[in-house]
Amino acid sequence: MNNYEILFIIKPDLKEEDLKNVIKAINDSVAKNGGTVSKEDNWGKKQLVYPVKKSKEGYYYKLDFTAPANAIEKLEAGHRLNADILRTMVTKR
Repeated sequence: MNNYEILFIIKPDLKEEDLKNVIKAINDSVAKNGGTVSKEDNWGKKQLVYPVKKSKEGYYYKLDFTAPANAIEKLEAGHRLNADILRTMVTKR
């Protein structure tokens, strides 16, 4: 098991309930792929330096977790399919 950190930028026009559902789906996908979440940080809505998918703002959400190495590819593929996630970045700690 390796330690990872993943940063998400989520669409800014989501309602509070929809944002919580996206975050829950992210956490569930980590657990589904054999990982465990150790820390969650919701950084809130921030201005983007340049537009991403026509959005000038986004909700930043950071997640620290442990998972097997083969789970990262599956997680990234699932996050690309989610239309509410603008960008992700996975870093091995």
